[in-house]
Amino acid sequence: MTIIDLNQRVPDDHPLRGIKERVDKILAKLSPLFDQLYAGEGRPSIPPEQLLKSRILIALYSVRSERLFCEQLAYNLLWLWFLDRELEEGSFDPTVFPHNYERVLSAEAAHLFFLEVYDLSRAEGWTSDQHFTADGTLVEAWASMKSFVRQNGKDGAKVAAAKDDDPGNPTVNFRGEQRRNDTHQSTTDPQSVLYRKAAGQASKLCFGAHVLMENRHGLCAAITVHNPIAQGEPEVALAQVDEHRQLHGAKLTTLGADKAYHQKKFVTGCRDREVSPHVACKERVQIEGLDGRTTGAQGYQASQRIRKRVEEIFGWMKTVGGLRKTRYRGIERNQAWVYFVAGAYNLLRMTRLALSRQPG
Repeated sequence: MTIIDLNQRVPDDHPLRGIKERVDKILAKLSPLFDQLYAGEGRPSIPPEQLLKSRILIALYSVRSERLFCEQLAYNLLWLWFLDRELEEGSFDPTVFPHNYERVLSAEAAHLFFLEVYDLSRAEGWTSDQHFTADGTLVEAWASMKSFVRQNGKDGAKVAAAKDDDPGNPTVNFRGEQRRNDTHQSTTDPQSVLYRKAAGQASKLCFGAHVLMENRHGLCAAITVHNPIAQGEPEVALAQVDEHRQLHGAKLTTLGADKAYHQKKFVTGCRDREVSPHVACKERVQIEGLDGRTTGAQGYQASQRIRKRVEEIFGWMKTVGGLRKTRYRGIERNQAWVYFVAGAYNLLRMTRLALSRQPG
């Protein structure tokens, strides 16, 4: 008989150690909530703490599905150690795991976890309470353009009638038909919209994802999944500023942004909130409240240099975190998922910062 101590198998300087230590602190604070969620009757549920930790692992290790995660967990000693599971316990049942997740980890619980992660970063001194950056991106919906049909059911597209065509996935010809969000809707994900971020780009079914980044170490302070047509990025940015002040009591004195935010409504909104709009200016466009007194300041130049760091958040989330496309359908479910992805990014960022400051 061989006894394996999983804790001894993990190197002392492995980043997952620092992440586990921080997650355990957060779970200790959320324990009363999880006690209410854990089912005490019927078939034993997966502990909510392990479900939450599983989400962190899925984001950190780019696992594309819950079933694949359960398969790999059976032989991954590092993951078993992170979840506080014994080797004999093995993995989760792949048919039970997704259902437990849907029942236990709601969008509200995911948001609470993200807030606790950010509060921990503030307690450790990694974040700024004054200087921030706002920016948005598009996340492609997991729905094909073929699903974007007329809402009245009278679609004008021509379906190919070739004998060798797949009847379950027929070839559809949309040539000559104008498709618009007010007349068409995706049957796969009705909340996604046909949109493009800039001229010259292809329109795709997508959601907007907007980030508020603190400028000291580039941590994600807030993230919002939204309809990019109903809510523009400047509008979402101002709402995030208000929410961040309310939740964390931050002073928030400057807000950096690119030229897409060089709008009167956004600049005025910042001034009304006593926030200096460090916005990149469009040529030959003058907006009241943003002139040489702001753009000539040394702090403005620093904000314009640091604001580009927000692309690192988007890059990590889309490549490692799996947000190149949505994992679920609808805004609410995807909002819950991005909270875990953003929380995982912040945990990894804090751990690496702490390791870089250790002597030797």
